[in-house]
Amino acid sequence: MSTTDFHTLWTTAAVEPLGKIPAPEIEYSQLAPVLIVVGAAVLGILVEAVVPRRARYHVQLFLSTVALACAFAAVVGLAVTGHATTKAQISAMGAIAVDGPALFLQGTILLTSLVAVFTFAERRLDPARHGHRVDSFAAEAAAVPGSDHEKAAVKAGFTTTEVFPLALFAVTGMLVFPAANDLLTLFIALEVFSLPLYLLCAVARRKRMLSQEAAVKYFLLGSFASAFLLFGIALLYGYAGSVSYARIADVVDGAVGTVDPALAATMSNDVLLLIGFALVLMGLLFKVGAVPFHMWTPDVYQGAPTPVTGFMAAATKVAAFGAMLRLLYVVLPGLRWDWRPVMWGVAIVTMLAGAVVAITQTDIKRLLAYSSIAHAGFILAGVIAATPSGISSTLFYLAAYSFVTIGAFAVVTLVRDAGGEATHLSKWAGLGRRSPLVAAVFAVYLLAFAGIPLTSGFSGKFAVFKAAAEGGAGALVVVGVIASAIAAFFYVRVIVLMFFSEPHPEGPTVAVPSPLTMTAIAVGVAVTLVLGVAPQYFLDLAGQAGVFVR
Repeated sequence: MSTTDFHTLWTTAAVEPLGKIPAPEIEYSQLAPVLIVVGAAVLGILVEAVVPRRARYHVQLFLSTVALACAFAAVVGLAVTGHATTKAQISAMGAIAVDGPALFLQGTILLTSLVAVFTFAERRLDPARHGHRVDSFAAEAAAVPGSDHEKAAVKAGFTTTEVFPLALFAVTGMLVFPAANDLLTLFIALEVFSLPLYLLCAVARRKRMLSQEAAVKYFLLGSFASAFLLFGIALLYGYAGSVSYARIADVVDGAVGTVDPALAATMSNDVLLLIGFALVLMGLLFKVGAVPFHMWTPDVYQGAPTPVTGFMAAATKVAAFGAMLRLLYVVLPGLRWDWRPVMWGVAIVTMLAGAVVAITQTDIKRLLAYSSIAHAGFILAGVIAATPSGISSTLFYLAAYSFVTIGAFAVVTLVRDAGGEATHLSKWAGLGRRSPLVAAVFAVYLLAFAGIPLTSGFSGKFAVFKAAAEGGAGALVVVGVIASAIAAFFYVRVIVLMFFSEPHPEGPTVAVPSPLTMTAIAVGVAVTLVLGVAPQYFLDLAGQAGVFVR
């Protein structure tokens, strides 16, 4: 064939119409909560670039607070207009589900994040340095700890205001994670909220080396977990020929009509399905801190700045459990008899290991970390129920637990000595005599963690255990009650230490916080008591929001 023939073919192909490329159909109003937060995060980055350093703190705090409040208002608007019930649908070309569980979890994440931002902004706990108020974050995150560069940044009054847009990016991923309706969206959301958290863990003002060590551990282990999840996604795609939740569910149930010949051989291969599902579940169990994927939790909780620890402990657990519920109830209901025994084992080991190992802890942040592991086991009891009441009880427990956690870590920031936060338990001896109000508030949180009646912890545990028992997991409830009794021991031990021990003369002081941290603590106490004394309205709300769109 000559060069002229080639030229003729090329020009002929070029002039032939290619046809119209369909534009994506995006329901922007239904994605408003996510768009508001990510838009504010991008604006926060621009603020860091163009706003003078002395004004960035106030601008970032205002921007973050307004964005989270507006996003929550958008969630409420969607729920009021019926998108949680009658108008629930799949949006963004099948990528995002807008339904009751998604909106309930997004609202919880936004409220807890708003309270967490208040603790991020606290600047009155440490004495001023060189005439400048300081917060929990490093003066110059890129500076080597102890270097002249860091000392100069401290002297100049610098502070890492980038934590606010980083937190907003993390919230963006958390909002998408429980609403993801395909596996690729799930993975992207996971990375969007994980990467900012890795950075936030590394920017503590005090004990910077411990903070950076925690961030490296979290990053390495989180990367392995993400790799497992991604490999599981690949296997599930090989099994079903799609990453869509609905398509995978149809293939599992055998409800597929026409099958591509190239796919027919793998659809009958349950090995791909089971291994792929196990790997995806491993990635989610890592994020909720369930045994045996929990080893990062105590080190990261201890090393990260305490406001970040509270934010991460509350919001991440809500997002990860939401994604797990959607995966198990929407994608794999046909595999219930396969995944329930595995989850039984994980829940039992998680409850017992978290409760037993917490008894040996001498650091209050590590104690709360193992407490969060035990609570992950309790929440798994509701997930395992595999009934509508299991969904609603899990949603309620997540909402109750998140506010208690934020408040408890906010109180931890108040107890300080010359080295910063006094987290060793021995330093909390006699706190009830030194500062009765702070000790009483912390005691309320500990009683809620223990599941004592008239607190939100009791209402949440009662709801998930009742759902588990009705779902045929009575033995799991017995183990849960035993684990709760073990856990109550170390919670009560801390209360006894605070109120019935003599304070040390050289013991820590209780700093007087700004109204921001006071608000965070007050909101935590109010939610704890309201959900404990009058939980029915919120249980009904979780029940109405407990239906997944398919």
